[in-house]
Amino acid sequence: MSIAVSIVEDNSQVRSSLAKLIDSSPGFRCVSKHGSAEDALKEIPGQRPQVVLMDINLPGMNGVECARQLKPQLPGAQIIMLTVYQNTEHIFNALAAGATGYMLKQTPPAELLAAIKDVHAGGSPMSSHIARKIVQSFLPAAPVSAEAQSLSPREAEVLDLLAKGFLYKEIAEQMKVSYATVHTHIRHIYEKLHVRSRTEAVAKHLNQGRSRRELAGAA
Repeated sequence: MSIAVSIVEDNSQVRSSLAKLIDSSPGFRCVSKHGSAEDALKEIPGQRPQVVLMDINLPGMNGVECARQLKPQLPGAQIIMLTVYQNTEHIFNALAAGATGYMLKQTPPAELLAAIKDVHAGGSPMSSHIARKIVQSFLPAAPVSAEAQSLSPREAEVLDLLAKGFLYKEIAEQMKVSYATVHTHIRHIYEKLHVRSRTEAVAKHLNQGRSRRELAGAA
């Protein structure tokens, strides 16, 4: 079954290129494309996409507000913000509005398709640079916890790769295990760290690492 994708992008050339990429790639199909947030809100709910590629800088209503209004109508759809902006406020606002991924427009086509697969499978694709900007800007330093110490060596390795921005498939290849095994490790990580998303897990990981460095520097 192919992944149904909708595109919200005001640049007609970019919109057409994305649609062509999706429709020409096995396992994907473009079900709709929209030049504005207003059109998207009217038409996307009837198309029932599984993944929405959403630009931030749209004429009229911006992409963040569009995501905020669209998510309650399609709670099962995953929204990836596809933008030129690396601004931390844009990133945070997009994720708070219900987006589950944040990719740059210059992302190579193969990586974008991998991100769509990843978010459809339950991941939160974003570059390691963006993930670090999120946690460094918005999360306070946390003490080293017993939760992190409870992770197995393999789970700790998976979490470290997540923090570096690896996709689930790339983690499986790096560790020479199956995709299903990676998902099992990630489920256990979420349970042990008491988190519900990749971003929260990476945040705990990076902040605990920072706390250990601060303690070492003070010793």
